[in-house]
Amino acid sequence: MSDGPLYLGFDLSTQQLKAIVIQSDLQVVSDAKVDFDQDFGSKYGITKGVQVNEAEGEVFAPVAMWLEALDLVLQRLQDKKTPLDRIRGVSGSCQQHGSVYWSHEAESLLADLRSAEPLVAQLTGAFSHPFAPNWQDHSTQAECDQYDARLGKADRLAAVTGSAAHHRFTGTQIMRLRRKLPDMYAATSRISLVSSFLASLFLGAVAPMDISDVCGMNLWDIPANSWAEPLLELTAGGKDGVAGLRTKLGEVRQDGGGSMGHISSYFTARYGFSPACEIAPFTGDNPATILALPLRPLDAIVSLGTSTTFLMITPVYKPDPSYHFFNHPTTPGQYMFMLCYKNGGLAREKVRDVLPKPENSTDPWATFNKHALETPPLDLRSDSDKAKLGLYFYLPEIVPNISAGTWRYTCNAADGSALEAVEKSWPVETDARVIVESQALSMRLRSQKLVSGPDAGSLPAQPRRIYLVGGGSLNPAIASIIGDVLGGVDGVYKLDVGGNACALGGAYKAVWAFERAEGETFDELIGKRWKEEGAIQKVGDGYREGVFESYGKVLGAFEEMEGRILKEARNT
Repeated sequence: MSDGPLYLGFDLSTQQLKAIVIQSDLQVVSDAKVDFDQDFGSKYGITKGVQVNEAEGEVFAPVAMWLEALDLVLQRLQDKKTPLDRIRGVSGSCQQHGSVYWSHEAESLLADLRSAEPLVAQLTGAFSHPFAPNWQDHSTQAECDQYDARLGKADRLAAVTGSAAHHRFTGTQIMRLRRKLPDMYAATSRISLVSSFLASLFLGAVAPMDISDVCGMNLWDIPANSWAEPLLELTAGGKDGVAGLRTKLGEVRQDGGGSMGHISSYFTARYGFSPACEIAPFTGDNPATILALPLRPLDAIVSLGTSTTFLMITPVYKPDPSYHFFNHPTTPGQYMFMLCYKNGGLAREKVRDVLPKPENSTDPWATFNKHALETPPLDLRSDSDKAKLGLYFYLPEIVPNISAGTWRYTCNAADGSALEAVEKSWPVETDARVIVESQALSMRLRSQKLVSGPDAGSLPAQPRRIYLVGGGSLNPAIASIIGDVLGGVDGVYKLDVGGNACALGGAYKAVWAFERAEGETFDELIGKRWKEEGAIQKVGDGYREGVFESYGKVLGAFEEMEGRILKEARNT
């Protein structure tokens, strides 16, 4: 370890709080984590990091649990003899869309923290609401309908805010809570995203929202770079409430780097941080993922965690209701294109768990992987076979906006014609491949407008490289199938950061924030220091001639299947 400055990055996800410490050369010095179920499950009554109110579709986390987790993860870093006194800057990533509601006493309580007592004992009165809605929450359909209608149609809402209305987006969550809990809303002085909430703890004051994370609210006008007045009015319940909501939301920080202030004395006295340590803006987990490695044009990241996300960087703002655009977290004029699915890892686990347990392996995925790889693409075993397509939604899905359910269809493999629902389910072994194909086909369908032929049209339009992160990136069957469907001229690669991509993205952001030269971009600084060797591993061939094209032939049928299911759902 060098004796130079260190940088601390966090990832406050649904199920864990991770912390990672790196040097200026991006080498990892130390890390620690808190698993919410293991460390606090019985105390807070959570499962997979959240509480659920099925009757109303609410999914939320206790804010007090996050306070305890922060103290615990710092204690674990300290127990590892991590030189916290050398940390120059702190940043991080947090689960997107969640919101935290501060009381009128919050600022004074944050400013007067005593190092002898833990955060949770001192900040109980800092919150007007003890819970933070989670991205899996699906209680806001009525509010989503109003959001889509407010500007005329979903296309217009996406053009302004980068996204159509979605259950998890913060604006609809605020609108619903204002209606459901009016006294709580009135007692709220400020509203934070989870990212600005965590930054606030370190600052000892309520931190501004980040220019990228704010785009996950359906309240920020991306082209105008300001709050969208008509949507503020809708959320606040009328023109008279707009000024109050603006005050609660605060100003948005435009610069993704630089310092928001020095670290609170609570952390210097309790954990030995230097008083000179400064806090950079925190961002969302998806923006942080794209910071974990320098992407080149046409590169894509597929994050295979609890949810599944598909990410690309583009200088062109081409919004559409079926996907998301965000401001880039560090680079003005660049945008992050994102697809997000609730039915990611949890859905794959549901299919896995129906299969027989592996007899000669301790790997719980052994049976799933065996059948996924032994099943040919689209389960086409002969020229006369029909292609198999399916949707596996164990939670209400975001894209498309369909309630929970499982649907299986077949179509002609040559052109996707003769699409038919399957009345009698096919063998469960087939589902192992079809669910991964289904998730990848949805990504391909919605990203095809943003990719081009990588070599003057000599190959079909597809990403150059596909990087896999998250727990599913360790699964060879999933990696292989994603490459079959999405392609990838240069192959499919696993980003080997020990499941810490989001935390690393936050740590890299801190390095750039405090070591950048005048005008030096994130990509320029990190690109010079990031070493590809040892960080990535090729895990799939990507584009395979004939296989990639076979999926293209049924892409229209896949879109038609979604449309039929969506239409049936709306008519029931």
